[in-house]
Amino acid sequence: MRVTLWIVTFLLLFTLTVAPAQTIAAKGDQFEALKTFSQVLDLVESNYVKPVTKKELIDNSIKGMLEELDPHSTYLSPEDFKDMQVDTAGKFSGIGIEISMDQGRIIVVSPIEDTPAYKAGLLAGDIILEIDGESTQDMTLMDAVKLIRGEKGTPVTLLILHKGSNKPLEVAIVRGTIPIVNVKTQSLEDGYLYLRLTKFQESSTKNLREAIAEYRKKHALKGIVFDLRNNPGGLLNQAVSVADTFLEDGTIVYIQGRDPADRKDFYATKNAEDVKVPMVTLINAGSASASEIVAGALQDRKRSLLVGERSFGKGSVQQIIPLSDGSGIKLTTALYYTPSGRSIQAMGIDPDLRIPFEAPRDDENDLRDRFTVREKDLSGHLENGQKSTKRAKDEDAEKAKDMLARDNQVRMALELVKSLPRMKEIQ
Repeated sequence: MRVTLWIVTFLLLFTLTVAPAQTIAAKGDQFEALKTFSQVLDLVESNYVKPVTKKELIDNSIKGMLEELDPHSTYLSPEDFKDMQVDTAGKFSGIGIEISMDQGRIIVVSPIEDTPAYKAGLLAGDIILEIDGESTQDMTLMDAVKLIRGEKGTPVTLLILHKGSNKPLEVAIVRGTIPIVNVKTQSLEDGYLYLRLTKFQESSTKNLREAIAEYRKKHALKGIVFDLRNNPGGLLNQAVSVADTFLEDGTIVYIQGRDPADRKDFYATKNAEDVKVPMVTLINAGSASASEIVAGALQDRKRSLLVGERSFGKGSVQQIIPLSDGSGIKLTTALYYTPSGRSIQAMGIDPDLRIPFEAPRDDENDLRDRFTVREKDLSGHLENGQKSTKRAKDEDAEKAKDMLARDNQVRMALELVKSLPRMKEIQ
Protein backbone atom coordinates (compact mmCIF):
# COMPACT_ATOMS: atom_id res chain seq x y z
CA MET A 1 0.00 0.00 0.00
CA ARG A 2 1.40 3.35 -0.94
CA VAL A 3 1.89 5.68 1.98
CA THR A 4 0.93 9.32 1.59
CA LEU A 5 0.69 12.17 4.03
CA TRP A 6 -2.92 11.20 4.38
CA ILE A 7 -1.89 7.57 4.94
CA VAL A 8 -0.32 6.73 8.27
CA THR A 9 2.83 4.66 7.87
CA PHE A 10 2.11 2.48 10.83
CA LEU A 11 -0.77 0.11 11.50
CA LEU A 12 -3.39 1.03 14.04
CA LEU A 13 -2.52 -0.77 17.23
CA PHE A 14 -5.37 -2.62 18.89
CA THR A 15 -4.61 -3.56 22.51
CA LEU A 16 -6.75 -6.15 24.24
CA THR A 17 -7.28 -5.09 27.82
CA VAL A 18 -9.57 -6.22 30.59
CA ALA A 19 -12.01 -3.42 31.30
CA PRO A 20 -15.07 -3.21 33.53
CA ALA A 21 -18.27 -4.32 31.84
CA GLN A 22 -20.31 -1.55 30.30
CA THR A 23 -23.17 -0.34 32.41
CA ILE A 24 -26.68 -1.20 31.35
CA ALA A 25 -27.33 2.53 30.83
CA ALA A 26 -24.36 2.85 28.39
CA LYS A 27 -25.52 -0.17 26.42
CA GLY A 28 -29.01 1.23 26.34
CA ASP A 29 -27.76 4.53 24.90
CA GLN A 30 -25.94 2.69 22.11
CA PHE A 31 -28.94 0.59 21.18
CA GLU A 32 -31.21 3.63 21.29
CA ALA A 33 -28.96 5.50 18.83
CA LEU A 34 -28.86 2.50 16.47
CA LYS A 35 -32.63 2.10 16.78
CA THR A 36 -33.15 5.75 15.79
CA PHE A 37 -30.79 5.37 12.81
CA SER A 38 -32.64 2.25 11.65
CA GLN A 39 -36.02 4.00 11.95
CA VAL A 40 -34.82 6.97 9.89
CA LEU A 41 -33.31 4.64 7.30
CA ASP A 42 -36.61 2.76 6.87
CA LEU A 43 -38.66 5.98 6.76
CA VAL A 44 -36.50 7.54 4.04
CA GLU A 45 -36.35 4.36 1.98
CA SER A 46 -40.15 3.96 2.12
CA ASN A 47 -41.35 7.56 1.84
CA TYR A 48 -38.75 9.70 0.02
CA VAL A 49 -40.13 11.38 -3.10
CA LYS A 50 -37.71 9.46 -5.36
CA PRO A 51 -36.69 5.79 -5.20
CA VAL A 52 -33.53 5.30 -3.17
CA THR A 53 -31.80 2.08 -2.12
CA LYS A 54 -30.69 1.16 1.36
CA LYS A 55 -27.06 0.93 0.12
CA GLU A 56 -27.19 4.51 -1.22
CA LEU A 57 -28.58 5.73 2.10
CA ILE A 58 -25.95 3.90 4.13
CA ASP A 59 -23.13 5.12 1.85
CA ASN A 60 -24.37 8.70 2.19
CA SER A 61 -24.66 8.27 5.96
CA ILE A 62 -21.03 7.14 6.13
CA LYS A 63 -20.00 10.12 3.96
CA GLY A 64 -21.80 12.55 6.24
CA MET A 65 -20.40 10.97 9.40
CA LEU A 66 -16.81 11.24 8.17
CA GLU A 67 -17.02 14.65 6.51
CA GLU A 68 -18.45 16.20 9.68
CA LEU A 69 -15.23 15.26 11.49
CA ASP A 70 -12.75 17.42 9.54
CA PRO A 71 -12.01 18.52 5.94
CA HIS A 72 -9.76 15.52 5.19
CA SER A 73 -11.73 12.53 6.51
CA THR A 74 -14.02 11.07 3.85
CA TYR A 75 -15.63 7.99 2.36
CA LEU A 76 -14.05 6.53 -0.78
CA SER A 77 -16.19 4.60 -3.23
CA PRO A 78 -14.44 1.70 -5.03
CA GLU A 79 -13.72 4.10 -7.92
CA ASP A 80 -12.42 6.79 -5.56
CA PHE A 81 -10.24 4.20 -3.82
CA LYS A 82 -8.57 3.26 -7.12
CA ASP A 83 -8.06 6.94 -8.01
CA MET A 84 -6.30 7.49 -4.68
CA GLN A 85 -3.73 4.84 -5.61
CA VAL A 86 -3.13 6.51 -9.00
CA ASP A 87 -2.36 9.89 -7.39
CA THR A 88 0.80 8.68 -5.69
CA ALA A 89 2.18 7.01 -8.82
CA GLY A 90 2.72 10.44 -10.34
CA LYS A 91 0.82 10.29 -13.62
CA PHE A 92 -2.89 10.78 -14.35
CA SER A 93 -5.24 12.87 -16.47
CA GLY A 94 -6.66 16.13 -15.14
CA ILE A 95 -5.75 19.80 -14.83
CA GLY A 96 -3.04 19.52 -12.14
CA ILE A 97 -4.21 21.07 -8.89
CA GLU A 98 -4.31 19.98 -5.29
CA ILE A 99 -7.56 21.04 -3.60
CA SER A 100 -8.82 21.08 -0.04
CA MET A 101 -11.89 22.07 1.94
CA ASP A 102 -11.92 25.23 4.05
CA GLN A 103 -15.08 26.25 5.90
CA GLY A 104 -17.23 24.52 3.33
CA ARG A 105 -15.40 26.06 0.38
CA ILE A 106 -13.29 24.23 -2.20
CA ILE A 107 -9.88 25.94 -2.30
CA VAL A 108 -6.73 25.44 -4.34
CA VAL A 109 -3.82 24.32 -2.17
CA SER A 110 -1.42 24.57 -5.06
CA PRO A 111 -1.29 24.22 -8.85
CA ILE A 112 1.28 21.64 -9.95
CA GLU A 113 3.99 23.25 -12.05
CA ASP A 114 3.81 22.88 -15.85
CA THR A 115 0.23 21.57 -15.80
CA PRO A 116 -2.88 23.05 -17.50
CA ALA A 117 -4.01 24.62 -14.19
CA TYR A 118 -0.61 26.23 -13.64
CA LYS A 119 -0.53 27.63 -17.18
CA ALA A 120 -4.11 28.91 -16.84
CA GLY A 121 -3.04 31.07 -13.90
CA LEU A 122 -4.65 29.26 -10.96
CA LEU A 123 -3.01 30.22 -7.67
CA ALA A 124 -2.70 28.85 -4.15
CA GLY A 125 -5.64 30.12 -2.10
CA ASP A 126 -8.07 30.46 -5.04
CA ILE A 127 -11.66 29.57 -4.14
CA ILE A 128 -13.45 27.38 -6.71
CA LEU A 129 -17.05 28.60 -6.81
CA GLU A 130 -18.35 26.52 -9.73
CA ILE A 131 -17.23 23.53 -11.81
CA ASP A 132 -18.80 23.44 -15.28
CA GLY A 133 -21.61 25.65 -14.02
CA GLU A 134 -22.32 23.52 -10.94
CA SER A 135 -21.99 25.34 -7.61
CA THR A 136 -19.44 23.88 -5.21
CA GLN A 137 -21.49 24.99 -2.21
CA ASP A 138 -22.21 21.87 -0.09
CA MET A 139 -20.12 19.80 -2.55
CA THR A 140 -17.81 17.17 -1.04
CA LEU A 141 -14.10 17.19 -1.78
CA MET A 142 -14.24 13.86 -3.62
CA ASP A 143 -17.18 15.04 -5.74
CA ALA A 144 -15.18 18.12 -6.72
CA VAL A 145 -12.20 15.93 -7.66
CA LYS A 146 -14.46 13.75 -9.84
CA LEU A 147 -15.85 16.76 -11.71
CA ILE A 148 -12.44 18.37 -12.29
CA ARG A 149 -10.75 15.19 -13.48
CA GLY A 150 -11.43 13.73 -16.88
CA GLU A 151 -9.99 12.45 -20.10
CA LYS A 152 -7.02 14.20 -21.67
CA GLY A 153 -8.13 16.80 -24.23
CA THR A 154 -11.54 17.46 -22.68
CA PRO A 155 -12.38 20.92 -21.28
CA VAL A 156 -13.53 21.94 -17.82
CA THR A 157 -14.62 25.45 -16.83
CA LEU A 158 -13.97 26.74 -13.32
CA LEU A 159 -15.40 29.87 -11.73
CA ILE A 160 -12.70 31.00 -9.32
CA LEU A 161 -12.13 33.84 -6.90
CA HIS A 162 -8.52 34.89 -6.48
CA LYS A 163 -7.38 35.68 -2.95
CA GLY A 164 -8.00 39.37 -2.24
CA SER A 165 -10.26 39.83 -5.28
CA ASN A 166 -13.96 40.72 -5.22
CA LYS A 167 -14.78 39.62 -8.76
CA PRO A 168 -15.02 35.93 -9.78
CA LEU A 169 -13.18 34.85 -12.90
CA GLU A 170 -14.24 32.11 -15.32
CA VAL A 171 -11.33 29.96 -16.47
CA ALA A 172 -11.63 27.33 -19.21
CA ILE A 173 -8.94 24.64 -18.97
CA VAL A 174 -8.25 21.69 -21.26
CA ARG A 175 -7.32 18.59 -19.30
CA GLY A 176 -3.96 16.97 -19.95
CA THR A 177 -1.67 14.23 -18.70
CA ILE A 178 -0.17 15.45 -15.46
CA PRO A 179 3.61 15.07 -15.78
CA ILE A 180 5.79 12.96 -13.53
CA VAL A 181 8.66 15.50 -13.61
CA ASN A 182 9.18 16.43 -9.97
CA VAL A 183 12.74 17.85 -9.85
CA LYS A 184 14.05 20.87 -11.76
CA THR A 185 17.51 22.43 -11.57
CA GLN A 186 19.27 25.57 -12.71
CA SER A 187 22.82 26.76 -12.10
CA LEU A 188 22.43 30.30 -10.72
CA GLU A 189 26.16 30.93 -10.56
CA ASP A 190 29.10 28.56 -10.74
CA GLY A 191 28.70 26.26 -7.73
CA TYR A 192 25.29 27.56 -6.65
CA LEU A 193 22.46 25.19 -7.56
CA TYR A 194 18.77 26.10 -7.76
CA LEU A 195 16.93 22.88 -6.87
CA ARG A 196 13.13 22.82 -7.23
CA LEU A 197 10.96 19.97 -5.97
CA THR A 198 7.41 20.19 -7.35
CA LYS A 199 5.82 17.19 -5.57
CA PHE A 200 6.70 14.28 -3.30
CA GLN A 201 6.18 11.22 -5.50
CA GLU A 202 7.72 7.75 -5.59
CA SER A 203 10.72 8.94 -7.61
CA SER A 204 11.29 12.31 -5.92
CA THR A 205 14.23 11.49 -3.64
CA LYS A 206 15.96 9.44 -6.33
CA ASN A 207 15.57 12.23 -8.90
CA LEU A 208 16.67 14.90 -6.42
CA ARG A 209 19.85 13.04 -5.44
CA GLU A 210 20.66 12.25 -9.07
CA ALA A 211 20.24 15.95 -9.97
CA ILE A 212 22.69 16.96 -7.24
CA ALA A 213 25.19 14.28 -8.33
CA GLU A 214 24.90 15.37 -11.98
CA TYR A 215 25.58 19.00 -11.04
CA ARG A 216 28.63 17.97 -9.01
CA LYS A 217 30.16 16.35 -12.08
CA LYS A 218 30.59 19.79 -13.66
CA HIS A 219 30.73 22.12 -10.64
CA ALA A 220 32.20 22.25 -7.16
CA LEU A 221 28.96 22.58 -5.18
CA LYS A 222 29.07 25.63 -2.90
CA GLY A 223 25.41 26.15 -1.97
CA ILE A 224 21.81 25.20 -2.73
CA VAL A 225 18.66 27.28 -3.12
CA PHE A 226 15.99 24.66 -2.39
CA ASP A 227 12.57 25.67 -3.74
CA LEU A 228 9.47 24.12 -2.10
CA ARG A 229 7.08 26.89 -3.14
CA ASN A 230 3.70 25.68 -4.42
CA ASN A 231 4.68 22.10 -3.60
CA PRO A 232 1.43 20.53 -2.32
CA GLY A 233 3.07 17.50 -0.70
CA GLY A 234 2.64 13.80 -1.39
CA LEU A 235 4.31 10.72 0.06
CA LEU A 236 5.44 10.76 3.68
CA ASN A 237 8.36 8.38 3.11
CA GLN A 238 9.63 10.73 0.39
CA ALA A 239 9.42 13.72 2.74
CA VAL A 240 11.56 11.81 5.23
CA SER A 241 14.13 10.68 2.65
CA VAL A 242 14.35 14.14 1.05
CA ALA A 243 15.05 15.70 4.46
CA ASP A 244 17.49 12.86 5.17
CA THR A 245 19.50 13.94 2.11
CA PHE A 246 20.48 17.12 3.96
CA LEU A 247 20.54 15.88 7.58
CA GLU A 248 23.04 13.46 9.13
CA ASP A 249 21.12 12.34 12.23
CA GLY A 250 18.34 13.22 14.65
CA THR A 251 14.56 13.45 14.34
CA ILE A 252 12.99 14.56 11.06
CA VAL A 253 9.33 14.34 12.09
CA TYR A 254 7.12 12.42 14.49
CA ILE A 255 3.46 11.43 14.33
CA GLN A 256 1.22 11.45 17.40
CA GLY A 257 -2.28 9.98 17.51
CA ARG A 258 -4.92 10.14 20.24
CA ASP A 259 -3.13 7.46 22.27
CA PRO A 260 0.37 8.52 23.47
CA ALA A 261 1.51 4.95 22.79
CA ASP A 262 0.85 5.49 19.07
CA ARG A 263 3.72 7.94 18.61
CA LYS A 264 5.98 7.16 15.65
CA ASP A 265 9.35 8.87 15.12
CA PHE A 266 11.26 9.17 11.84
CA TYR A 267 15.01 9.76 12.00
CA ALA A 268 17.76 10.92 9.68
CA THR A 269 20.50 8.42 8.87
CA LYS A 270 24.07 9.01 7.82
CA ASN A 271 24.28 8.06 4.15
CA ALA A 272 26.51 8.52 1.13
CA GLU A 273 24.22 11.17 -0.36
CA ASP A 274 24.56 13.60 2.57
CA VAL A 275 24.89 17.13 1.22
CA LYS A 276 26.80 19.46 3.55
CA VAL A 277 26.77 22.81 1.76
CA PRO A 278 24.93 25.98 2.89
CA MET A 279 21.20 26.02 2.05
CA VAL A 280 18.34 28.47 1.76
CA THR A 281 14.86 26.96 1.41
CA LEU A 282 11.96 28.84 -0.20
CA ILE A 283 8.36 28.32 1.00
CA ASN A 284 5.01 30.04 0.46
CA ALA A 285 1.27 29.53 1.05
CA GLY A 286 1.27 26.73 -1.53
CA SER A 287 3.89 24.71 0.39
CA ALA A 288 1.84 22.05 2.15
CA SER A 289 2.03 18.76 3.97
CA ALA A 290 5.26 16.95 2.95
CA SER A 291 6.83 20.31 2.08
CA GLU A 292 6.12 21.51 5.61
CA ILE A 293 7.66 18.37 7.11
CA VAL A 294 10.90 19.01 5.21
CA ALA A 295 10.91 22.78 5.84
CA GLY A 296 10.14 22.30 9.54
CA ALA A 297 12.90 19.72 9.96
CA LEU A 298 15.50 21.85 8.16
CA GLN A 299 14.51 24.90 10.22
CA ASP A 300 14.41 23.18 13.62
CA ARG A 301 17.72 21.47 12.99
CA LYS A 302 19.22 24.81 11.88
CA ARG A 303 20.27 23.17 8.63
CA SER A 304 18.68 25.75 6.31
CA LEU A 305 17.46 29.30 6.40
CA LEU A 306 13.77 29.53 5.40
CA VAL A 307 12.78 32.43 3.15
CA GLY A 308 9.44 33.48 1.67
CA GLU A 309 5.95 33.37 3.16
CA ARG A 310 4.08 31.26 5.73
CA SER A 311 3.24 27.76 4.51
CA PHE A 312 -0.24 26.24 4.12
CA GLY A 313 -0.57 24.52 7.51
CA LYS A 314 -1.68 20.98 6.66
CA GLY A 315 -0.33 19.04 9.62
CA SER A 316 -2.82 16.19 10.03
CA VAL A 317 -2.24 12.59 8.98
CA GLN A 318 -4.86 10.41 7.33
CA GLN A 319 -5.00 6.62 7.06
CA ILE A 320 -6.62 4.91 4.10
CA ILE A 321 -8.54 1.91 5.45
CA PRO A 322 -9.88 -0.51 2.80
CA LEU A 323 -13.35 -2.02 3.23
CA SER A 324 -14.52 -5.44 2.10
CA ASP A 325 -16.52 -4.19 -0.93
CA GLY A 326 -13.53 -2.40 -2.52
CA SER A 327 -14.40 0.98 -1.03
CA GLY A 328 -12.52 2.60 1.83
CA ILE A 329 -12.39 5.43 4.29
CA LYS A 330 -9.82 8.16 4.68
CA LEU A 331 -9.66 8.92 8.39
CA THR A 332 -7.61 11.52 10.26
CA THR A 333 -5.76 9.55 12.93
CA ALA A 334 -2.83 11.73 13.99
CA LEU A 335 -0.97 15.03 13.75
CA TYR A 336 2.65 15.37 12.73
CA TYR A 337 5.22 17.41 14.62
CA THR A 338 8.54 19.00 13.74
CA PRO A 339 11.69 17.90 15.65
CA SER A 340 11.18 20.64 18.28
CA GLY A 341 7.61 19.46 18.94
CA ARG A 342 5.74 22.06 16.90
CA SER A 343 2.40 21.05 15.45
CA ILE A 344 1.87 23.12 12.32
CA GLN A 345 -1.77 22.09 11.82
CA ALA A 346 -3.69 25.22 10.75
CA MET A 347 -0.62 27.31 11.70
CA GLY A 348 1.93 26.66 8.99
CA ILE A 349 5.68 27.16 9.06
CA ASP A 350 6.87 30.74 9.44
CA PRO A 351 9.99 31.52 7.41
CA ASP A 352 13.04 32.99 9.08
CA LEU A 353 12.84 35.88 6.61
CA ARG A 354 9.49 37.01 5.18
CA ILE A 355 10.03 38.14 1.62
CA PRO A 356 6.97 38.51 -0.64
CA PHE A 357 7.02 37.42 -4.25
CA GLU A 358 6.84 40.36 -6.64
CA ALA A 359 5.44 39.59 -10.07
CA PRO A 360 7.40 41.04 -13.00
CA ARG A 361 6.18 44.32 -14.41
CA ASP A 362 4.52 44.02 -17.84
CA ASP A 363 6.59 46.69 -19.51
CA GLU A 364 7.04 46.98 -23.25
CA ASN A 365 10.13 44.75 -23.43
CA ASP A 366 8.52 42.06 -21.30
CA LEU A 367 5.43 41.99 -23.54
CA ARG A 368 7.54 41.90 -26.68
CA ASP A 369 9.56 38.95 -25.37
CA ARG A 370 6.43 37.11 -24.29
CA PHE A 371 4.68 37.32 -27.65
CA THR A 372 7.63 37.05 -30.03
CA VAL A 373 7.77 33.64 -31.70
CA ARG A 374 10.94 32.43 -33.39
CA GLU A 375 11.86 29.29 -35.31
CA LYS A 376 13.32 27.67 -32.17
CA ASP A 377 9.95 28.10 -30.43
CA LEU A 378 8.05 26.05 -33.04
CA SER A 379 7.10 22.50 -32.12
CA GLY A 380 9.25 19.97 -34.00
CA HIS A 381 11.71 22.55 -35.32
CA LEU A 382 14.96 21.23 -36.80
CA GLU A 383 18.26 21.69 -34.96
CA ASN A 384 21.22 22.89 -37.03
CA GLY A 385 23.51 20.21 -35.65
CA GLN A 386 26.08 22.78 -34.52
CA LYS A 387 24.95 23.54 -30.98
CA SER A 388 28.28 24.04 -29.22
CA THR A 389 29.17 23.64 -25.58
CA LYS A 390 29.72 27.39 -25.41
CA ARG A 391 26.23 28.06 -26.75
CA ALA A 392 24.72 25.66 -24.20
CA LYS A 393 26.59 27.47 -21.41
CA ASP A 394 25.45 30.85 -22.71
CA GLU A 395 21.82 29.68 -22.81
CA ASP A 396 22.10 28.31 -19.25
CA ALA A 397 23.56 31.60 -18.02
CA GLU A 398 20.77 33.50 -19.77
CA LYS A 399 18.13 31.35 -18.07
CA ALA A 400 19.73 32.00 -14.69
CA LYS A 401 19.88 35.73 -15.37
CA ASP A 402 16.22 35.78 -16.39
CA MET A 403 15.16 33.80 -13.29
CA LEU A 404 17.04 36.12 -10.95
CA ALA A 405 15.58 39.19 -12.65
CA ARG A 406 12.01 37.93 -12.38
CA ASP A 407 12.00 36.20 -8.98
CA ASN A 408 13.12 38.38 -6.10
CA GLN A 409 12.80 35.48 -3.62
CA VAL A 410 15.31 33.39 -5.60
CA ARG A 411 17.54 36.45 -6.01
CA MET A 412 17.54 37.09 -2.25
CA ALA A 413 18.04 33.37 -1.52
CA LEU A 414 21.15 33.30 -3.71
CA GLU A 415 22.66 36.29 -1.91
CA LEU A 416 21.87 34.70 1.47
CA VAL A 417 23.28 31.27 0.62
CA LYS A 418 26.50 32.91 -0.58
CA SER A 419 26.69 34.83 2.74
CA LEU A 420 25.88 31.95 5.10
CA PRO A 421 29.47 30.67 5.57
CA ARG A 422 30.62 34.21 6.40
CA MET A 423 27.69 34.76 8.77
CA LYS A 424 28.54 31.53 10.66
CA GLU A 425 32.18 32.64 11.00
CA ILE A 426 31.01 35.95 12.55
CA GLN A 427 28.88 34.04 15.08
